[in-house]
Amino acid sequence: MLIILKHCRKHLGAVWMCILTLGSIFLTGYTDNKTVVSNYKDSLELGSFIEAGFPYISTSVDARKLGPAYPQDNMAARTLALQLGGDAYVCFDTDLLRWSVAWTGKYLPMVLMAQISYKDFFNKNNKIASLTGDAKMATGLYPGWTLEKPFLGDLSNINEIKQPTWAPMPADKGRWKGVYVYGNQAILNYSVGNSDVAELPGSAKFEDQTVFTRAFQFENNAKEIFLTAAEVRNATGSEVKGKIAYLYHGTNKDTVTAVGVLGKGGLMQPEIAGNQFLTVKVSASQKAVNETVVIWKGPSRLRKAFENYCKKAKVTIPDYKKGGPALWKETVVTKGKLAPDTAAFVTDQLTLPLPNPWKRNVRVADIGFFKDERASVVTFEGDVWMIEGIDKNLQNLKWTRFASGFHEPMSIEVVNDEVFVFGREGIVKLHDLNKDGVADFYENFSNVMEQSAESREWAADMVTAPDGSFYIAKGGSLDNGPGMTSKTGKGFRSGSSQNGAILKISRDGLKSEVIATGLRGPYLGIHPEKGILTSSDQQGNFVPSTPIYMIKKGDYYGVQPTAHRSDNPEIAPPLTWIPHRVDRSAISQAWITGNKMGPLNGSLIHFSFGRPGLFRVLIDSSSKVIQGGVSAIHADYPAPTSKGIVNPVDGQLYVAGFNLWGSTSTGISALLRLRYTGKPSYLPNQFRAGKQGIVLGFDAELDPKMATDPANFAVKRWNYQRTEEYGSGHFKMDGTFGEETMSAVASYLSADRKKVLLLVPEMAEVMQMEVSYKLAAADGKKINDSFWFTVNKAEDMDLKLSGFANVDLALLNVKKPETTTAPEKAVVVSADHGREIFQKMACAGCHSEGLKTDGMYGPPFQNLYGSKRVFEDGTTATADEKYIRESILKPGDHIVKGYNEEMPSFVGILTDPDIESVILYIKSLKK
Repeated sequence: MLIILKHCRKHLGAVWMCILTLGSIFLTGYTDNKTVVSNYKDSLELGSFIEAGFPYISTSVDARKLGPAYPQDNMAARTLALQLGGDAYVCFDTDLLRWSVAWTGKYLPMVLMAQISYKDFFNKNNKIASLTGDAKMATGLYPGWTLEKPFLGDLSNINEIKQPTWAPMPADKGRWKGVYVYGNQAILNYSVGNSDVAELPGSAKFEDQTVFTRAFQFENNAKEIFLTAAEVRNATGSEVKGKIAYLYHGTNKDTVTAVGVLGKGGLMQPEIAGNQFLTVKVSASQKAVNETVVIWKGPSRLRKAFENYCKKAKVTIPDYKKGGPALWKETVVTKGKLAPDTAAFVTDQLTLPLPNPWKRNVRVADIGFFKDERASVVTFEGDVWMIEGIDKNLQNLKWTRFASGFHEPMSIEVVNDEVFVFGREGIVKLHDLNKDGVADFYENFSNVMEQSAESREWAADMVTAPDGSFYIAKGGSLDNGPGMTSKTGKGFRSGSSQNGAILKISRDGLKSEVIATGLRGPYLGIHPEKGILTSSDQQGNFVPSTPIYMIKKGDYYGVQPTAHRSDNPEIAPPLTWIPHRVDRSAISQAWITGNKMGPLNGSLIHFSFGRPGLFRVLIDSSSKVIQGGVSAIHADYPAPTSKGIVNPVDGQLYVAGFNLWGSTSTGISALLRLRYTGKPSYLPNQFRAGKQGIVLGFDAELDPKMATDPANFAVKRWNYQRTEEYGSGHFKMDGTFGEETMSAVASYLSADRKKVLLLVPEMAEVMQMEVSYKLAAADGKKINDSFWFTVNKAEDMDLKLSGFANVDLALLNVKKPETTTAPEKAVVVSADHGREIFQKMACAGCHSEGLKTDGMYGPPFQNLYGSKRVFEDGTTATADEKYIRESILKPGDHIVKGYNEEMPSFVGILTDPDIESVILYIKSLKK
């Protein structure tokens, strides 16, 4: 149900067309009553990422290069970029409660990740947002408010460029409470000490000049507080004249920055500190205070006009606490598509509200449910939608917009029918004050977690614990985008001190606790009743392949740049590793609670972005050290699968996801229901591994003849190497390149005919094993699939407890196991075999066999052979046989300019004939 581009290309004289499926393309499909019955791309028109009627976007901003008059350390990760009317704008730093920069002219460029990919769906070349307009005032990396005395800073080094702490100011000094949306106005709410502050930012005109207004309401202001309104670093003079303070620029003092207070009296008085800071003192008061500060930069000759404006102007803050007018009144009705009941588990599609009256893109990132089966989804563009009508048939889905303005959110939780969203701004709790179906107050539930402006330090995931607290996962500050901080290791920047970490946020949102560190790109799952916390990680530098972890407090997971500790801890092993070709990009997990998903009841489900699709996770709890494995849940997944949750009413698993970073799927987004049909399931449902071999249980009874023939099973194992390089090749137990083929000397079927025991000699601890099987169920259904698992501890197995009696263990000693690669059918080196490798190894998810670059990690293959390659370090090479071979085995040695290090080594995975075939295949694509 997403927007994609059609790509046509020739291959060996044939025309290859992208197949546009219902779930991965946009075209308006209307019935007579305007119900959207399908999503295609052809007639979709998207509006601007910036909506004129909404007062702000949440963003980060780099304002370090505004000129000599302004602070040089001015950057902010959590900012509201407010539209003040006309061509006036301001960025409010919610961490430091300051106006970081105000300007006129153009709004911020839309270059951040969600913004740049909003219409150009696979564009990952984001930039750092910086001003393109005319700066009028700015402040540096210090709080916008202080208690009892004005901010002076250390004037001896005030002009040094500093890095932010990427954390909010201490809550007892000041805390961001949230923002009220009242029509196209935003009322900011925060505390300064014990004083509660409401602020309405705005702009006005006198003559041809723009002034910035800050209308305040103060309550419980027991002590003097001071606002740092602006900083001028090249001031040549100053004066305070009544309710106005001036800082002059230039040798002739022909430019001025001024701060004034509207009206005659009041408790606010502008002052000048250190001939550099324009401040405003707010006197203590037992009564509520309502006054307005104005800021102006312009020619000194217009001072009198400015003074006259200050005497006459008035700004009124609306009665915002009762809620404002509904910004989005329309409902979009869509009709879902039910999958035929062809298997035990199928995916129904909930048609997205595309098109919609606001011409808004809808890339669903996560879904949560209310108790009455209504749902709420959050989109990567920062919107929250409500959905009604989710029933068995999905024929009358009603979508309404509820909130907007979030910064790259990827998580939503509905707790006691209250909506919480996790984005880069922190955890926001949404309130509909006047019950008109649209959020009015965006409460800062928690911003205690650190957040840098690094584009890859995602606010990755959030789950709710049984006690009402939250766990969050922070992405690592990856060095594959524009950077604002120094490098800390291959593939990483410093970011915040909590990047690549899992944190627990208290029930009141005011405290955080670091649970685990050393992760690259973690995504979470939690059992809603038992509180079992899991996480995946993203293959890359220091992460050799995809892992799934059972998270324990204090664990460290091996990524050195995100360790954030100095005690040299041991690396905690994963529950299981998953091979690159099976799941090269992992996302979150979900537990199937309730009793309506048949064989999957009680199961842990893992989400794959890159495959895409779902996996059933099996856990071997009989071992002293926990270990597990995964099997694929085969169904139709038209777009990447990222997050999911069980609907408390129908008990089915609902799955959200969107595309951006490259996936085997070409779909952009989809909202699915994994539905149990009642048909037989043939999935593995039980796993054990130990010294004697492997036990694999199934949902269905098996045909005894096939199950007891060891020739129907193929067993492999290999290790990975954890290094600073991206991913890892495959290595035998002795450390040499390659995989080991193991011998199953016998196979046994349990009395209930649902479990198989494979006797495998010389079982040992190993990072990765694979069992491929060709079986049949008792009903005749062929079962040809694979199971991938990890052996963290090879212990003696209690075979009788597993349902196996009369097992001849002497067979384990009959012959020496084949621990070297078994002879395989000779490979005929050919371009056709190369194309088979291209598909089998998931190369197609990163490289196009044509000229396509959208959504691709790596360069396209058409016309690659013989071309000149220009690398990031400025060197060049010709793409000949040697270059292609080295790129397959040592991909990190030379990175083509414009691309990132995103490819693991295929050492020990591809044989020489495989590589020669790939080279021939790439040659064949030269036109």
